[in-house]
Amino acid sequence: MSHRLASAAHHLPTQRLFRCVSRLGDWPAWVGLSLLQPLFHGARGWLIAIVWGLTASVAAILYRLLKTRLCRERPYITFSTIRCSMPPVDRYSFPSGHTLHAVMFTLLTAAMTPVLLIIVFPLACLIAASRVILGLHYLSDVVVGALIGALLAWTSLALTAFI
Repeated sequence: MSHRLASAAHHLPTQRLFRCVSRLGDWPAWVGLSLLQPLFHGARGWLIAIVWGLTASVAAILYRLLKTRLCRERPYITFSTIRCSMPPVDRYSFPSGHTLHAVMFTLLTAAMTPVLLIIVFPLACLIAASRVILGLHYLSDVVVGALIGALLAWTSLALTAFI
């Protein structure tokens, strides 16, 4: 399945779209989304943004610990038939940090500012797809990243139910 999805990047307009989407998932989309919270929630929105930032920091630490210990090679390294369509940040693929953050922020948005889901949910889906299409992750990397992101979002929401 990863091979078939990665072949979509041979189509240049598709490759450009998913490279752009992937870059949004680096951090700009999530910082922007966090900074929108005061517009929707007033002063309480700043607290929400801080909690989201702390949750994202925990996610980044956990992601880095897993990635540096599990050391799964990226698909384009393992399979010569999969082209790397975007320079990777590092050598290893498991789990997908982009997908982890996309799912985490989507669930946080669903709980706090559901009106934004019309934008955030499709963006998260595109970010997750981009990682496989660009040859940077296996489908399983994306699935596990999504599961970890969901777990972190639910934990954050449970710990901060007082907000």
